[in-house]
Amino acid sequence: MTTEVPRPCWQNCSGADDDEVRLIDAMEDVLRPLDDATLQIRGLITHFEACYHEADKEAEFIVRAIGAGGCPPRSQERPAERKRELENARQALSAWCENPAGRGRGGDIGGAPADKLLASLGEPDPRKIWQVRRVVNRIRHALDPDHPYHNLVLNVGEYGEPGTGRAGDRYQDDVAFLQQTRETVIHDTVDGRPSRISLAYAIDLLMPCGWDFGGCLATILQAIGGDLHPQRPVACCARNIKLSPLCDRLQTIAATLGGFWRDQTATGHLDRGVLASVGTPTPVKRWLAASLEKTIRLHLSQPFEMDLF
Repeated sequence: MTTEVPRPCWQNCSGADDDEVRLIDAMEDVLRPLDDATLQIRGLITHFEACYHEADKEAEFIVRAIGAGGCPPRSQERPAERKRELENARQALSAWCENPAGRGRGGDIGGAPADKLLASLGEPDPRKIWQVRRVVNRIRHALDPDHPYHNLVLNVGEYGEPGTGRAGDRYQDDVAFLQQTRETVIHDTVDGRPSRISLAYAIDLLMPCGWDFGGCLATILQAIGGDLHPQRPVACCARNIKLSPLCDRLQTIAATLGGFWRDQTATGHLDRGVLASVGTPTPVKRWLAASLEKTIRLHLSQPFEMDLF
């Protein structure tokens, strides 16, 4: 018995090996060869991530592209509000590293007062400063891709591809701090069950585009300060995706796309605005809508069964 390997266009989806995916792939086969505009739209679906802090807007953008038969122009700049949040975090954490005793920095990070978050670090010591500098580097890389961040434990590339070397190799002059960071384990929950994630993984997975960037950052700073039992679960990438406030909207978009490509738009609670955006059904639109619907559902339904430490 052979296991069929999912096509590259499903690379952002875990579990893309069921009968629904095979049906959608068969729809694609009938349409080949695909034009450049269609391939570009399918590429947007391949890069969709439900953990993105504007995943609902991204899904709606893809829907409009499907309806228009091409990708409308848009800015490649990071959303201004998130950019300010990252800059505030970088500035406050960098200032703490230079002068941990400083007070009254003002501003906020992820909706929380900066001074309150920095206070969770407790009394400074060389290990804490080293760990906070790793967080600063993680954020700085998001603001300036030319400023490198070197993973502590996660051996993957910038876009999740396999890494080219052993994670942590760049920290051979700080092996003790690296080991302490890897061995510091945060105890929280995933989908309601007890779970664990090391501080090193939490820092590596502090994604600037994640929906809970502020919450993850707060938990990381608390862990550096010694609090390893946060009230708020760590929600990074697919981990605890069900806590995202965007889930309901994404589920509505997926349900509407499902009704569209299956010709079931007269039933269920579908979003009429989404239906208007996607327009009149065609074989290409049905395939693209089915691809996006399945992608969203896989992102929101796949269990996260690993501990990360």
